[in-house]
Amino acid sequence: MVKSALGIIFPNAYDELVPELTSERLMASIPFASRYRMIDFVLSSMVNSGIDNISILARQNYHSLMDHLGSGREWDLTRKNGGLTVWPPFAEKTMNVYKGRIEALAHIIGFLSSQKEKYVIISDTNIAASFDFKKFIQAHIDAEADVTVAYTREPLPQSAINAKLMNKGMYYTYDIEDGRVQKLYINPQTPGVQNFGMNIYCIEREFLIRMVKDAYMQGAVYFERDVLAKSLDQIRVIGYEYDGYYGRISDMKSYFDENMRLLEDENLDELFKNGTIYTKLRDDNPTRYIGDARVSNIMAADGCVIEGEVENCVLFRGVKVGKGAVVKNCVLMQDTVIEEGANIEYIITDKSARITSGKEVKGTDTFPVFVAKHQVV
Repeated sequence: MVKSALGIIFPNAYDELVPELTSERLMASIPFASRYRMIDFVLSSMVNSGIDNISILARQNYHSLMDHLGSGREWDLTRKNGGLTVWPPFAEKTMNVYKGRIEALAHIIGFLSSQKEKYVIISDTNIAASFDFKKFIQAHIDAEADVTVAYTREPLPQSAINAKLMNKGMYYTYDIEDGRVQKLYINPQTPGVQNFGMNIYCIEREFLIRMVKDAYMQGAVYFERDVLAKSLDQIRVIGYEYDGYYGRISDMKSYFDENMRLLEDENLDELFKNGTIYTKLRDDNPTRYIGDARVSNIMAADGCVIEGEVENCVLFRGVKVGKGAVVKNCVLMQDTVIEEGANIEYIITDKSARITSGKEVKGTDTFPVFVAKHQVV
């Protein structure tokens, strides 16, 4: 029986990698896979693993997240004890806009000290995966670890290497021997397959409290750079390889690619194989195909109305494709309207965008064109 754990989610991490999508929202709120938001995957994975005390430490642009999460009812997190707690900046006198995990966790030390769970799971929201946290916690216990870090085996994406955020420590790789992390590399540019950190951690709650208090008193800001990297000789940090399906968002191109990968049935099945992914409900009619509508290899959420031709596309709720319109290789977010006779290819539209009648808008597979929220083309 896996011991009890509480979850802590950082929804703003990596906002800067997709500025087009995070000007009015945070990474956690980015729509993904036709009807979900990025936070739905880690939040649902925690709930499916029996974690029902979850805190979200928001930094900015969190209004869309609050609207999406509500009281947490869809995730069965409306509870008297535990449940879902969102900590916005300035929620208490001591809280402000944090820079790194240590600052953020230091602001909720009182809360952490009052909880009863033995372990803490920490995660960001830039990875869509159906993660089994029961196995993760059990691996932590079996290894008698102080900290367990999740990682994948993959080459570093070029988008991460090219990111103009090198001073922040945006991504990490690990040198692992016999399961133990020997070195932590910050923003490396090493070629070939690496042990690429997922920014998912398991730590005993009391140990985390001591670690954060000591680090904060010494002026530490970032958990990985200022604490883990400097403590590998003193504490036992164990690596946990995640070998399941996942989608990692590191720029607009990866966002497009990860959505399009889900048009392959085997990828879709793998993403959802470890339990239900919950999300905010929206009461809509089933998607309707009218008249001469033709579709091929699409993922369409409820509420769509299709009268034209749609091929190799991910359509979110309420998308409308007019008569005679041709839509290929596109990701169209909620309530996008493609008017009659429009011809678009390799396009990402944000919510409520509109492509007007007869327009032709085309990107390429290496550079999809982005149409902003409420924009009319």
